[in-house]
Amino acid sequence: MNKLQAHESARQHVTGQARYIDDMPGHGPVLYGAVVFSKMAHAKIASIKIEKALKTPGIKAILLAKDIPGNNQMGPVIKDEPCLAENEVQFIGQAVCLIAAENKAAARKAESLIKINYKPLKSILTMEEAIRQNNAFGPERKIARGNPDMILKTCEFTLEGSLRTGAQEHWYLETQSALCEPGEDNEMHVFSSTQHPSEGQAIIADVLGLERNRVTVEVRRMGGAFGGKETQANHTAVWCALLSRATGRPVRITLPRRTDQIITGKRHPFLINYEVGFNKEGIIQALKIDLNSDGGAAVDLSYAILERAMFHAENAYYIPDIKITGKVWKTNHPPNTAFRGFGGPQGMAGMENIIDRIARFLKTDAAIIRHRNFYNDGEHSITPYQQKIERNQLLNIYDRLVLASEYYKRREAVNRFNGRNKYKKKGLALTPVKFGISFTTSYLNQAGALVHFYTDGSVMINHGGTEMGQGLHTKIRDIAANELGLPPEQIKITATNTSKVPNTSATAASSGTDLNGMAVKNAIDKLKKRVAPVIARKFGEQHSSESHPGHLRYANGYIYDSLHPNRMIKFNEAVGLCYLQRVSLSATGYYATPDIWFDREKGIGRPFYYYAFGMAVSEVEVDILTGAHTILRTDIIHDVGESINPAIDRGQIEGGFIQGAGWCTTEECKWDEKGRLLSDSPGTYKIPTAADIPADFRVQFLEGSTNPHVISNSKAVGEPPFMLSLSVWLAIKDAISAVANHRAEPELSLPATNEVILQAVESVKTR
Repeated sequence: MNKLQAHESARQHVTGQARYIDDMPGHGPVLYGAVVFSKMAHAKIASIKIEKALKTPGIKAILLAKDIPGNNQMGPVIKDEPCLAENEVQFIGQAVCLIAAENKAAARKAESLIKINYKPLKSILTMEEAIRQNNAFGPERKIARGNPDMILKTCEFTLEGSLRTGAQEHWYLETQSALCEPGEDNEMHVFSSTQHPSEGQAIIADVLGLERNRVTVEVRRMGGAFGGKETQANHTAVWCALLSRATGRPVRITLPRRTDQIITGKRHPFLINYEVGFNKEGIIQALKIDLNSDGGAAVDLSYAILERAMFHAENAYYIPDIKITGKVWKTNHPPNTAFRGFGGPQGMAGMENIIDRIARFLKTDAAIIRHRNFYNDGEHSITPYQQKIERNQLLNIYDRLVLASEYYKRREAVNRFNGRNKYKKKGLALTPVKFGISFTTSYLNQAGALVHFYTDGSVMINHGGTEMGQGLHTKIRDIAANELGLPPEQIKITATNTSKVPNTSATAASSGTDLNGMAVKNAIDKLKKRVAPVIARKFGEQHSSESHPGHLRYANGYIYDSLHPNRMIKFNEAVGLCYLQRVSLSATGYYATPDIWFDREKGIGRPFYYYAFGMAVSEVEVDILTGAHTILRTDIIHDVGESINPAIDRGQIEGGFIQGAGWCTTEECKWDEKGRLLSDSPGTYKIPTAADIPADFRVQFLEGSTNPHVISNSKAVGEPPFMLSLSVWLAIKDAISAVANHRAEPELSLPATNEVILQAVESVKTR
């Protein structure tokens, strides 16, 4: 495997040659597209007047809901989200009108002349209010085992409580963007910054009233996504396509940063209620945990996200009697959506907080309580949904990390520091991750690919995954280079395109490499099978047994006969021979993940093909007077299987952890009493900076791990490291607890901002 290859677009990135949607010149003069959105959280639309705006110089079209030629609907799963509001608006940021103009100035002038009269309606702006009014999207979901209600009555100790986790803005560097170019016979070519080109194609076709074969969606790269462009990139693409269809000209929409933050959904806030029973050793005997999710004004992917939160509500711990319930509540905020971890962070936060409380109650180090409750072999390896955890690495990682991080030695040092310092306190926490890999909607676990061999020996690959900076194309190129024994420079990955590989799933669920890598290998295997007889004849062999592709080895630009090592031929010569003998040098590939299923009614199944494991130890220092904190050191050991590209995997671990630390500490979404987003710009929304990276940051891969039946024996690494950041949150909580010599339980919600930390400090002081 070519383990030290740089990102396939690295040179373009650093030289500024990498093209994003806003860099594309388009074919012919491109119109500027703008979105006019609701400034009210909930209201009837009394009237819309656009006559004056239409007369503005440079305006080519202003579209309302009545102008949509197809279905006014872009809900990805449940059709509950209009493309343009028609009679009622459900949240601030909901699109009402679209403008196509020659330039930005004309669009802004026209927008100022559009008059929309609203009749305000009562809004629901908090999850608590939605719960009081029973304003749920649907019935409760449940996963259960045993009889926790009965067991809780017999437990030696019980605790109950609640935890709130906050929203999180995706803050991708490239905002939501699309460029649409109309073609002949109602064709539409859409360049979209999307994680899900096939879904975009389907929704655009439906809104335009076209068959899908008339719409092509293409993605070369995105400037970040993190889940925010899985469904909500559809919005910008659809609006752009409507304007392009109406004007007959290319149209581009690139949302301004502030607009993007106002109108797009966030990570789902959760309200988690729990009751847990345990013994004096801290072993959990029963747990009831209820997950409440703020879905916003439309369902989007909220049920799939809730489901994954429920699948991870016990995280890394075996609990014999457990009941996990969940509901999605409807509020008048933008529909919340996918975000890295997809509900996993919220579910795990609840569980890790419970473990932390048990440890503090028993006056025992939380790492010890975690170790006592880890999944292990036998009956203690079965999840609440009845899936057996195979190749469990939790105990292995724990032993290695405790040693590598010098956990217990540092725990003593932290205690000594806290005993000597009144206004600064240190905290230390170890947290694990067990994260299931696969789409929990089973049919999404499929992928396609298209591979061409050219007669000069170069190779072109197209697959259904999308590149958002995570290095998917680089890993696919590495996989192909390894399979063909070619230098990566000889292999070209082309833009994802729905006309080349159709009906693909989103690049999400950390499955991009797993699925698309296997599809590419499948295509290459087909081509190898075609090439084998040609090479056999070249080597003078006529028998089919001698031409079996398994006898050939691809390495160093040559194809070798393993039965006769002195026989070899250059790859490009072999391809040329195949062409002369009229052998097809193009193949499609396909892969579907086997043996996964889930029965939602019964709450049992095997929703995941395998699990990724990781663990982190974080040490922080907290200023008790200001609430400011510093991450002094973080040690991580993460299981990536056999890494396809160590540099990319390390980057994903480090980046995921830092993004998670932002969710845990600084990234606070705030709204006013009218539903207006207050943290709507870089000045008011605080993503992590260089100063938030641990001063001492140590990342290791778990040695000796392999993952059979997955491409190159690797493991997914996109989402699991995000949850390792819970170690920062609980280290902060540990430091706050030290203010009262660990006698009181701090109430610390997520994110633990300076303000939240100060409130928690004051709370433990008074108890």
